[in-house]
Amino acid sequence: MDFKDDRFMTLMALGVVAFVIVQALFFLVRAIRRAKALGIESSTIKNTMLSSALFTIAPAIGIVATVLTLASALGYVLPWIRLSVIGNISYEVTAATNALEAYGIAGGIAQEITDKTVFGTVAWVMTLGSIMPIILTPLFLKKIQSKVGKALSGNKAWADVMSAAAFIGLIAAFVARALAGKGAPEIVGDGAGVLSLAALVSAILLMLLFSRLAALPKMKWFESFAMPAAMIGAMLVVMLLAQVLPHGVAFLEWRG
Repeated sequence: MDFKDDRFMTLMALGVVAFVIVQALFFLVRAIRRAKALGIESSTIKNTMLSSALFTIAPAIGIVATVLTLASALGYVLPWIRLSVIGNISYEVTAATNALEAYGIAGGIAQEITDKTVFGTVAWVMTLGSIMPIILTPLFLKKIQSKVGKALSGNKAWADVMSAAAFIGLIAAFVARALAGKGAPEIVGDGAGVLSLAALVSAILLMLLFSRLAALPKMKWFESFAMPAAMIGAMLVVMLLAQVLPHGVAFLEWRG
């Protein structure tokens, strides 16, 4: 059996996944109890849980795509472990590619790794590079929030401006990624091109449509599902275009 997918690696992956699931259930139970203690209605709690679950579907599909992308070089287990905790396709592919290039391996993640030392190095690079946010957040986030809260508490108008600016900046980053983002060269369709533009436009149009629907008196319940539905709908549009358009058109990239 290949060492990348042997019993030891599989058991380690199952342990990591079990820990993540138990942790999520622990905080879910505590959150529900706290919500009930605050007097929040059960229907509101259920709708929040359902909308949150639906909101995770689209990112989960992206995670599966990342696992499949890395599997040819690293097997399925290591990407499964990594992405069960933290990570995304942009970081994981870049980290793995850089580690392989350091060994002088041509082809990057398109080539299967057969050397255990190289495999271990790639695993360490992918893991250590994403540890810093986990360390810095619990150490400094509370202090940063406290400082920012004090600065904004005395000026409500400024707080509103900062909040709006942060939201606009976040949206602008996604728009810029779709229009001019440089993707990984070894991944077809990762850079800005026809499909990324189609995803952006279809997501905007679907969100506008679903927002109108949610504004109807009998469709108020749909408000929490508008964004995840728009995300999933945009993904379906892109998948459809990838099948019906000529390959040279669908996968045309101006920032590949």
